[in-house]
Amino acid sequence: MLTFFESPLNVLHLSSKILVAGLLMLLAGIYGAYLYKGHMPIALLVAMHALTILGPTLIKIGYVMRLLAQYRVRGPQMIRQTA
Repeated sequence: MLTFFESPLNVLHLSSKILVAGLLMLLAGIYGAYLYKGHMPIALLVAMHALTILGPTLIKIGYVMRLLAQYRVRGPQMIRQTA
């Protein structure tokens, strides 16, 4: 399992999937919690509100994973400073 995370390309693909999953969770949560006008059980309503928290959390985790993977693919680069 840990060898999977040693390859930056694997992490890059996984981060894309996590970003999409987080976005879908956020959109489903917003629709279910705020836009849906029908009746639903209280447990489902609580779950929809939870998705509005869990979705952005996955988006943030996926974004950080993506940045780290891109950094590992490119390697450290020196930035020229102007005087």
